[in-house]
Amino acid sequence: MQKAEYRNERDKFFKEVENLTHPNETLVKTHCSYCAMQCGMNLRVNTVTNKIIGVEPRYDWPVTVGKMCPKGVTAYQQVNHPDRILKPLIRDDASLKGTKDGFREATWEEAYDLIVKNFKKLQAEYGKDSVSVYGGVSMTNEKCYLTGKFARVGLQTRYIDYNGRFCMSSAAGGLNRSLGIDRGSTVPWTDVHETDCLFLAGSNTAECHPTMMFRVWNVQERGGYLIIADPRETPIARRADVHLDLKPGTDLALANGIVNLLIESGYADEEFVNNHTNGFAELKELVKEFTPEYTSEITGVAPEKIIRAAELFGRAPNAIVMFARGIEQQQKGVDNVSAYVNMSLITGKIGRPKSGVATITGQGNGQGGREHGQKADALPGYRKLANPEHVKEVAEVWGIKPEEMPLPGVSAYEMFNLMEQKTIRALYLLCSNPAVSAPNLNYVREQMKNLDFMVCVDFYLSESAEFADVILPTTTWAEDEGTTTNVEGRIIKINRAQAPLGESKPDWQIQIEIAERMGRGEYFSHLKTPLDIFNELRRASKGGIADYYGVTWEKIEKQDGVFWPCKSEDDHGTPHLFLDKKFYHPDGKAKLFALPYTPPAEEPDKEFPLRLTTGRVVYHYLSGNQTRRIPFLHDMCPDPFVEVHPETAAKYGIEHEERVLLYTRRGEAVYQVKITEAIRKDTVFVPYSWGHEKSINLLTIPALDPISRMPEFKACAAEIKKVPAEKHDLKKVQ
Repeated sequence: MQKAEYRNERDKFFKEVENLTHPNETLVKTHCSYCAMQCGMNLRVNTVTNKIIGVEPRYDWPVTVGKMCPKGVTAYQQVNHPDRILKPLIRDDASLKGTKDGFREATWEEAYDLIVKNFKKLQAEYGKDSVSVYGGVSMTNEKCYLTGKFARVGLQTRYIDYNGRFCMSSAAGGLNRSLGIDRGSTVPWTDVHETDCLFLAGSNTAECHPTMMFRVWNVQERGGYLIIADPRETPIARRADVHLDLKPGTDLALANGIVNLLIESGYADEEFVNNHTNGFAELKELVKEFTPEYTSEITGVAPEKIIRAAELFGRAPNAIVMFARGIEQQQKGVDNVSAYVNMSLITGKIGRPKSGVATITGQGNGQGGREHGQKADALPGYRKLANPEHVKEVAEVWGIKPEEMPLPGVSAYEMFNLMEQKTIRALYLLCSNPAVSAPNLNYVREQMKNLDFMVCVDFYLSESAEFADVILPTTTWAEDEGTTTNVEGRIIKINRAQAPLGESKPDWQIQIEIAERMGRGEYFSHLKTPLDIFNELRRASKGGIADYYGVTWEKIEKQDGVFWPCKSEDDHGTPHLFLDKKFYHPDGKAKLFALPYTPPAEEPDKEFPLRLTTGRVVYHYLSGNQTRRIPFLHDMCPDPFVEVHPETAAKYGIEHEERVLLYTRRGEAVYQVKITEAIRKDTVFVPYSWGHEKSINLLTIPALDPISRMPEFKACAAEIKKVPAEKHDLKKVQ
């Protein structure tokens, strides 16, 4: 049987199986709760108990066509997990902040009364901005939108930011300034496997987004090429035609070197560059010094690899440049993004099918969550608080006067600086776990501990919730409905499969009820359902760059999602951007940026000779607050580890699976060693999905990108100390 025939028969079989259900069982069509692939799934619901009991893949979903990863297969297990918080919790003993102790169950009214009392007291004494909101993007668009409105209208504070600051902010900054628009991909994901060359920079795709790998492999199966830029020989790098094994933090030099070769080798599309871009002359002049030899000196990548990568990309009829946190989580993350976008622009491989650029979004709603008002400087539709006309447009939808709109705030990490200064005295935290995910954690945890008052909204008692005075139980993704926007910029629908467990409430309902008690109910009382919120979001985004006005839940269902911008009800959306070669800058042209190389904020030296970089493993998601509780995922990867090259291990006298003290200028932690040739000799790698004393972010540096304010998670100087066998306890290590 031929491969294509086999696949057709297989898919036919699984579609038939998908339609078979138990007599006491129904299937609810929805999407995964984790990464931005938002894989299609059917949740299996017992119609007698009305509880979710399992999951099946959706073969009708065009993005992943039945593919699911270990996290997605077990995602349903988080809904009825015994660790769920079922009632509000109040801490009566402030001395126990930072621990799981000292909480008691309370009623919603008691919890709300305490929150409102403290918020009003602090705002009366220190001003409206003394209360802050820290959101997240694993929520629906409706919840993300309402969180921005809740902060600025309900609490009337300027200080709101979100965990996407540590995830997608550099991609947003680079795409906005290069192309005038920040949508995760300029092409739909169904184009990916049809391109001729796929250039992936800073993405461990096989572990972080495994359900797109069938498209990646298909590029090579069709005779196309795969180029990977990554310090580690990840599973995808092992199959690459070229693996650019660069030093962490040197992506900008690598991109400049490839751009130089593309120009010198005649691969620049002069007609496209002249008619549709600005800045080529400056770029051409700057990259001249980035010869293969000079680029190799900075990056550690062999010159012949750089030459080969440029040749494959340059001669490919179609090519897509993709990037992820590896290039973005740096103090020059925005520059890195623009530098890689330069590759597509100078070759004219953008603005047509099968060619373009894409950031492989991390969080489930990393795209939609940054478009509608959670960012410190942004309003719905990707409007800017600094633009008076934008403020006026949103204020009209919200029913407030433009002068009532709070000023822009500060980025997520900088909010902790303001806590130290006592400018911020209270925190309303939801859908985030900064006690694990923020850099320089010793400092961050200290600021959370010293807050006058903190509220955490979560369905588990996370490491961050341990610092709260009040914990409010929210729902999981499967107990509510709404929309998210996936990795492509496709707006999709999440459907409710089970009633909220215990006394938990969805985030949007909690915010409305607090706003009412804060005396701001008139601005929220008309919002009774997620659909009400979505329809207000549509109006608030109308005319903005991220225009959702033409999107309806019915259209999402009919079309298998809607790509924004979608400006009217008869608009089907925009799967491909720039087909008319018009970019989103005022003159319609894209911008090429000449970007001088600068090293990471902290380079290795005699005291700290190693480069530390961080990332994910396939079994865990973000801070691990959800996945570490799932038995299978925990068993497959119960603890973090440090990857060390064999020659480096021999130099330190370290054995495989031995425990070592890894430390930087900011902190230290003990990890088991994984000796592997898949890491550079000058680099060590630790996954970041663990909390407390296991968190690698105790060691990371809070150097911030000047535009995105993204911390430099991917590069800092570190050292290893061998731990004697009898002294594996970190507290005993001298």
